[in-house]
Amino acid sequence: MQSEQFLRISRLIGDEYVAQLQTRKILVVGLGAVGGMCLESLARSGIGTITLVDFDIISITNLGRQILATHQTLGKKKSLVAMQRVMDINPECKVKALDLFCNKETLPEIFSEQYDLVIDAIDSLNPKCDLLQYCYVHDIPIVSSMGAALRRNPFLVRTADLFDTYGCPLAKQVRNRLRRRNVGKGISVVFSPEIPRFTYKTPEEETQVAYNEQSPGNGRTRNVLGSLPTVTGIFGLNLAHLALSKLTCPEIFTGEAAFDARTKVKTTAHSKRNTPQPEGFSKCLGTAGSKSNNPSATKLPLSANGASADVTNSH
Repeated sequence: MQSEQFLRISRLIGDEYVAQLQTRKILVVGLGAVGGMCLESLARSGIGTITLVDFDIISITNLGRQILATHQTLGKKKSLVAMQRVMDINPECKVKALDLFCNKETLPEIFSEQYDLVIDAIDSLNPKCDLLQYCYVHDIPIVSSMGAALRRNPFLVRTADLFDTYGCPLAKQVRNRLRRRNVGKGISVVFSPEIPRFTYKTPEEETQVAYNEQSPGNGRTRNVLGSLPTVTGIFGLNLAHLALSKLTCPEIFTGEAAFDARTKVKTTAHSKRNTPQPEGFSKCLGTAGSKSNNPSATKLPLSANGASADVTNSH
């Protein structure tokens, strides 16, 4: 890849880590408001190989929050639009699009190849749980986004282990279902504990029913949930940042806040010392959802002297 394209990134984190990202192979499932923004950052960070999964087409209601949606892309497959966008950003990236709905039946096809990391940006409960369970059982590293709809405050978005989340109704449902399937801690997620302020309506009560989204498979009309591009975008960016830390070394993607002389305490928003980190945070290539060694991600990042070492991924 052209080194000049990633000069600003390598200037901050080092050439060795940029080179490492160029060897990584990832899977992005869900290319909506969160997944699309996540993909944008990962493509611009120089990820070498990307497989994209989404069954949907771009509709007019996507224009308000999804980076893949423009008037020129209306009616086109999200997976194909996303693939073209990645190639336009980085022609040397190897990209594959799977026009599939992710569920138990399609998971074997989706995972016919090995990945260093899976990014879950699915907005449907059952497919999300199926994907998370599959990765957990098969020791495949995964990071996931919880509910971004109905939130108004992007400054409340944060990361944690799935089983340490709170205040997010979707995360609660996911936790409960996965617990019944014997899935435990070890899945890093992006979530918001913000209390929603929203008037729920049934699909039939909506004033523009023709633009309601349809649930895949059964054609059932979904409830329409409000969302802001500023919030869904932050979810996607946080998800991408979490993925980058898993693909290289977490320490190079964290920082410490300066001392605030007015309060005489450290600001904790991004403080390495004061902010609790997800389980396995201190381990390079720590697996978001794996219990043991993952054959597709078995080496530590290059050290300062250029050496590398094998690592066994664990919870």
